[in-house]
Amino acid sequence: MHVSIEDYVATLSFDRPEKANALREQDWAELDDQLTNLSTHGDVRVIVLTGQGDYFSAGIDLGTLQSLMTRSFENHAEKEAFIFSFIQKLQEAVNAIEKCSKPVIAAVNGPCIGGGLDIAAACDMRYCSENAYFCLKEIDLGIVADLGVLQRLPYIINPGLVSEMAYTARKVYGLEAKQIGLVNDCYASAEELLQKVSDLAKVMAEKPVAVVQGIKASMLHQREHSVQEGLDWIARENAKMMSKMF
Repeated sequence: MHVSIEDYVATLSFDRPEKANALREQDWAELDDQLTNLSTHGDVRVIVLTGQGDYFSAGIDLGTLQSLMTRSFENHAEKEAFIFSFIQKLQEAVNAIEKCSKPVIAAVNGPCIGGGLDIAAACDMRYCSENAYFCLKEIDLGIVADLGVLQRLPYIINPGLVSEMAYTARKVYGLEAKQIGLVNDCYASAEELLQKVSDLAKVMAEKPVAVVQGIKASMLHQREHSVQEGLDWIARENAKMMSKMF
């Protein structure tokens, strides 16, 4: 992955454009490492996640998946345990987006397929170009999507649309993605997309760091709790923060 930092904004780019930014096992591990490092990086306040070339990401590299399926094992139990561990490692790479203390913006500049959509769904915000499309491709590979998209996407768009995407693997292009709320906005070109997202990230980076991080933490907490539990939680957190300010 390629990382650049400017004006407190880190741009993290998938850098296998010749392979549609498909992610090998080491690429998932690097995604996890980069987000973990950027989470505590003093010169980073916002992260933009995008892809080099014409793709955002085609998801997991099919060669990696094929290698996993053809690997030799002593018995079925050993094979099942190995696959379980492999899936969990990839899940943790996607979870690192949510665990990151900084807001992560997905700038989807082209096709966003399979695991790429898992990654985009874990981001705080999504923007795309008109030629981008989103596809839950796993059903055509004979597997159930298992990196978080089926768990996160129903909080973003109508659960019925998630089901439709999962059962059919149909492509949702940029303008429709905006219409259904999958992305905040859709731009005519990848160049305009990256410029608009860069401008937005710079505005966010100028806001109070602790408050921005508190907003992310509060919104993630609320997803798993009742309104009253969320109110109690943020009251305690704000009391801690504000007691240091005044």
